[in-house]
Amino acid sequence: MIIKIVIFAFILLELSNVLALYFAPGSKYANAVGVFNAWEKSKQYPEIHDFIKYLVNWVAGAKLIFLMLLAVIAFFADSEVQHFSLIALALSTGSFYWRLFPLIRKMDKNGQIQPNKYSIILGIMIFVFIVFFLIAAI
Repeated sequence: MIIKIVIFAFILLELSNVLALYFAPGSKYANAVGVFNAWEKSKQYPEIHDFIKYLVNWVAGAKLIFLMLLAVIAFFADSEVQHFSLIALALSTGSFYWRLFPLIRKMDKNGQIQPNKYSIILGIMIFVFIVFFLIAAI
């Protein structure tokens, strides 16, 4: 039961991000891209802004596919598959620290993100997700 609670909590949190990316990408809430100063700057260059909007919507679509598959696992898979799905979630979420975290830390240090220290908050939040995934999988 705890596994399903963790999966559904994650789905709800990530769904808020998907909705923000689709309908309010410039928002500074729900981990939308408004925290990046480059979002507003890109509007001066329509070709670049269209490309960024495309990538934002692509990420939202990929997340939506992933969330729907996770919902199927939560509703229909047996406990063993759900257990392994949390381990897979922990490992795949950990990939954030390989490429994304160094980049967002760099942008944060260079004043390209508002609010300041956002990268630290995001890094901690993602670490907490990973810990919850692993605890629930045990």
